[in-house]
Amino acid sequence: MAATMDETDFNGMPAAMPSGAICAVAGQAARDTQQWAAGYDRLFSAKPFDPTLYNTVCLCTAFSAPWAASADLRMTNRAAIWGFGVDWLIDYVATSRDEVDDIVARCLEVGDGADPDSDDLLLSLADIRDGLSSSPAFPVLYPVWKDNLARFLHAMAREWDWRPESGTGERPTLDTYLDNSENFGFSFAFVSHWIYTSPPPSADDIAAIQEASWAAQRAGRLINDIGSYERDVKWGDLNALMLGGGREEVDEHVTELTRRFREIVIPLRADHPRLSYYLERQIDFCVGFYGGADYWGEL
Repeated sequence: MAATMDETDFNGMPAAMPSGAICAVAGQAARDTQQWAAGYDRLFSAKPFDPTLYNTVCLCTAFSAPWAASADLRMTNRAAIWGFGVDWLIDYVATSRDEVDDIVARCLEVGDGADPDSDDLLLSLADIRDGLSSSPAFPVLYPVWKDNLARFLHAMAREWDWRPESGTGERPTLDTYLDNSENFGFSFAFVSHWIYTSPPPSADDIAAIQEASWAAQRAGRLINDIGSYERDVKWGDLNALMLGGGREEVDEHVTELTRRFREIVIPLRADHPRLSYYLERQIDFCVGFYGGADYWGEL
């Protein structure tokens, strides 16, 4: 249930003016992202890709980077929406592991620089890849981008095997499920944001920022599951709350994973304030957002 506030209790309310400015950026970004997705309507025309999906994704990135203009978030939003496209095709369209493996293999080829065929999933991925290529950080972070793309795709394929209506149907333990948290797609979208908005990092910076991103991703995976449980049950999707431990155990994991993430990200604030605060604000936004909503539209 969304949080409510008594009309006489104004302490701690967010300031309206900066919130309005952030929402303006999010609105501009949502229009831009929807226009981009319309160019790949064979992928993004399914009913769950409704306007609210674009709006809420863009609200998330805008509130996570309140210093950013809409143009600064363009590639971040496109990478995030592309991740929803992969999720849709693997989780809800693919009917065999061969289909899943084909999706993964062809996406990896495009990620590695191959020209896409006429498939909108591949065309949109190539568009993101090429859109990032002019950024100063791209030569240094392109291998990191490809690695996180591969992690995301292979994790999606692994999850397909666990779904009740596909693959083996075998349920993982909660720890095994968490080890596959790359299926959340958080770090792939984050690396796209990193490339597009930051100068080239050093090797030490790459290792430290990657560690923080992966820690945020693990926490975000469970925060998402808590908020999307009812939809996951309805759609036949896998969710941490289905893996035996129940809400209390998952809540304990969220607390510990969030604590661990904040421990890792704090040292980054001095040299990488925007990236570190972006990660922190992403987690905080997800905690608030999943308390009352979900990104996907209806099937």
